[in-house]
Amino acid sequence: MFSLAEVPGALQQRLINPIVRRAWDWKLPIPGDALLETTGRRTGQRRYTPVCDGLDGDVFWLVAQRGRRADWVRNVEADPRVRVKVGGGRHARWRAGTARMVEDDDPSERQRILARSGLMRRLCLRTSKAMNARPLTVRVDLDPP
Repeated sequence: MFSLAEVPGALQQRLINPIVRRAWDWKLPIPGDALLETTGRRTGQRRYTPVCDGLDGDVFWLVAQRGRRADWVRNVEADPRVRVKVGGGRHARWRAGTARMVEDDDPSERQRILARSGLMRRLCLRTSKAMNARPLTVRVDLDPP
């Protein structure tokens, strides 16, 4: 059973994320969203997590809503090599990179900065911000295309 404080995270993890992942499978990603691929820290298998599109040139910014408690953050700590899938439909593409936690960054300010670049991204970020418990900024330095 979940405590009331855990309900938003559980709702996202068990209901929203599977729907968003299915949309990516069908090549119908939700505008403003991206897909993060990490390597499972125990299984070594690929893990896919829907995230807000944080692409900014050759850097991809993420704000972990649950901070270091998020499974994908634990995976990144074990293996910082990740991929992000951005764009929609046939234009979607994977970009590989190396992730690192940015302890001295203000996650709320990072979300405000990212939200300036479009309505759909802003909606994604506002939705995720509502579920922030202990947010943590993660920076992915993308490999050259």
